[in-house]
Formats: sequence, structure tokens, C-alpha cells
Amino acid sequence: MAAEYLQSCLSTSPSERADVDSPHPETSRTAVRATILTLLVIAVVGFGGLYLYRTVLQPGPHVAKEEPNASGVVPLPNEENQSVDLTDKQAASVRIVPAATHTFETLRTAVGTIDFNENMNVQVFSQYSGKILQAFYNIGDDVKQGDTLFTIDSPDLLQAESTLLAAAGVLELQTRTLSRVTNLLKSGGAAQKDVDQSTSDQQTAEGNYKAARDAVRIFGKTDAEIDAILSKRKVDSTLLVPSPITGRVVTRNAAPGFLTQPGTAPAPFAVADLATKWMLANVIEADAPFYRLGQQVEVTVPSYPERVFKGHVTALGSNIDPTTHRLLVRSEIEDPQNELRPGMFASFLIRMGDAATTIGVPVESVVREGDGTMTVWVTTDRRHFTKRVVKLGIPQQEGLAQILSGLKPGEQVVSEGAVFLSNKLLLGTSG
Repeated sequence: MAAEYLQSCLSTSPSERADVDSPHPETSRTAVRATILTLLVIAVVGFGGLYLYRTVLQPGPHVAKEEPNASGVVPLPNEENQSVDLTDKQAASVRIVPAATHTFETLRTAVGTIDFNENMNVQVFSQYSGKILQAFYNIGDDVKQGDTLFTIDSPDLLQAESTLLAAAGVLELQTRTLSRVTNLLKSGGAAQKDVDQSTSDQQTAEGNYKAARDAVRIFGKTDAEIDAILSKRKVDSTLLVPSPITGRVVTRNAAPGFLTQPGTAPAPFAVADLATKWMLANVIEADAPFYRLGQQVEVTVPSYPERVFKGHVTALGSNIDPTTHRLLVRSEIEDPQNELRPGMFASFLIRMGDAATTIGVPVESVVREGDGTMTVWVTTDRRHFTKRVVKLGIPQQEGLAQILSGLKPGEQVVSEGAVFLSNKLLLGTSG
């Protein structure tokens, strides 16, 4: 009506409007202008109000984020549009289970690699330099503590045995001299000072002999072997180098003619006790405060998916890696059958704190949406299904996902077919 009146006013000439409205032309024109201005203001206000209603006040896809209600359920925007209805045939292929409470343990998991137990991985060097004569074991051979790994021709051993023979000869000479002087003293053929001097010389020779014998013993010679050297008066420069531990040969660099020096790499042999292994894992910085020395760990590897290897935490890194922001956790794992191999990819699990009783649903019930939210599908009549946002807790346990909020005990949840419902909703929305 306002627009029609405005149009009629604009189409009427000034003289006609003056004749119709007022006997005073100037007064009539002023009234018409005021009327037109008023109508324009009304029109602008009307269009502005309509725009405000449609874009801001009218409910639409841009709805402010709602908070969970008292039951912990987070309603979805346009929840009536987040539902799916199924036919009888479709509903028959969907499995539904009630949301029930379960006991969930507080767990921490991490991934890492298997390595040798470096505390029981020994680099075997000779204590003295020399040329290798024989090497008796190869990589992969099992050895016991004391088994001879290799022998060397040792100049040091040769010198020690030569010194022992010389000391033994001097001791024998001084012992005979002391006996002879003592007999002469009894017959008056020698003075007491000669006996005293011979006694001192014999004691010195005896000390040198014992020191020389101990020097040879350091090379690993037994008393029987030393006695054989003395009786035969024949030196043997062959030095035996035994394994210090029981384990398996993991490295061999020894070969006949190879010149070895104490502590100079490469070591002729490396022997490792394979009954235990290390697992080296880097855990996220946020979990660092939860780890303690001695915590029991359960380790699994892809090679033995059904096996669980037991162990405990033996060392924690002293600092957080500034690049990855992770903490090194080292565990010692029992491996009596030597099934674990260094370099294997592994994961461990540590139980921490007390168990918690919360709602749990099958892992298949939870669908990860494109925006990262986790949802489940609930129903009351097995025909009409509604999507529900949930908050997950600790990693899955025994095939169950822990639900911290979003569900109430007893609600009917889709366990098989949740992805089908999400796809059906997406297709329905898009077309």
C-alpha cells in the first residue's frame, strides 16, 4: 500500500497535488514531501529487519556451540537433520548393543625398538697385545663363561715366563748356598755374618720367585701349568683369551695373524647374553611424569602378535629431546628363548594408577568424523537412529572404547553398521 501511494504521488503533477490537497500550494507540497520521506524510512527499516531476522535470528546451520546437558550428552547442530531412518531390511543388518559400564585400567603405551642388553654385551679384548694364532667360534655360536675364544702369541707372556724361570733358578741357588754356609758354621768353617748374608739373599730370591709366579698367573695360567713350565723349563707364549660371560657370539673380527691391542677397536669378539633385551622407546612429553623406574611393562612385536614379553623400566632419559619433545624410556625385557631380535619394531604397555569404571562400547561403534570429533549412533526403536558426539578416554581395552561423556548407561548403541549410517547420512544430505 505504501509503495502504491508513493507511486501515485510521484505520478501526480505539482499543480494537481496542489489542487487536491490544499488551497495553499506551498503547504500541500511540504506535506507531500514529508509523507514521501516517512514512507521511505518505513521501507528501509522493514527491509533491514527482514535481513536481520533471516541472517541472525532465524535458526540455521550457524548455531552457537552448545554445552553438554546434565547427562553429558552434547546435542548436534540441527539434530533433527543428524538422524537416519532405516527400512526393515536395512535395520536387520545393523547390530545394536546397550551402553554398559566397564572397568578400564589406566594405561600408557609407546612404540620403540628392540636392542641388545648393552650391560650384557661384552667386547672381548686381550689384556695384552699380540698376534692372533687361532679363533675358535663364529657369529651365532653359543659359548659358556671361560670357554677360549681365541689365542694369541704374547711377547709379554713370554717375558713373564722367562722371568719366572730365572727367579726359580736364583731361588734354587740361594737355597743351596744358605744350606752350605749353615753347615760350615756348625763346623767352624764360616762366620755368622756369612750365614746372615746368605739368609737375606735366599729370602730376596724367594720373594722374586713368588712375584714372578704371580705375574704368570695373571695371564690366565693355572698352578699346574706354571709347575709344568718350571719342571720342563720351557716357556709357552700362547695366551688363551676366554669368554667373560655365557652368551652368544654376535661379532667376530678375529682371524689368524690379526694383531690385537688391548682396548683398540675393533674387538676380536663380542659376546652378548641374549636372555634379556632392551626396548628403547620415546614417549611424548605430556606422559613423562607418569613413568618410574621399576614399572612393569608388557611388550609386543609384530613378529609374535600373540606373545607378550614381560619386563620392567630400568632407565629414564635425563632430559626431553628439544627437537621431538620426547623422553627416552629404556626397559629390560625377558627373552629366555632368544626370540626377540635387535632392530625389531615393538610397543609396550604400562599399567598406572587405579582402574576406573565408566561406560564402554565396542570400538566399531565409534566413528571419527572429518572434523576430528568422535560420534556414535543411538536409537530407541531400532528404526530411527541419531548421531551423538562422545568424548573418548584411554586407549581401547579388550575391544572396548571408553566413553567419558555423551552416553548414558542402557542407551542402545549401534555396534556394527555405524559407518554405514554415517555414509547414509552424508549421501542423504548431499543429494
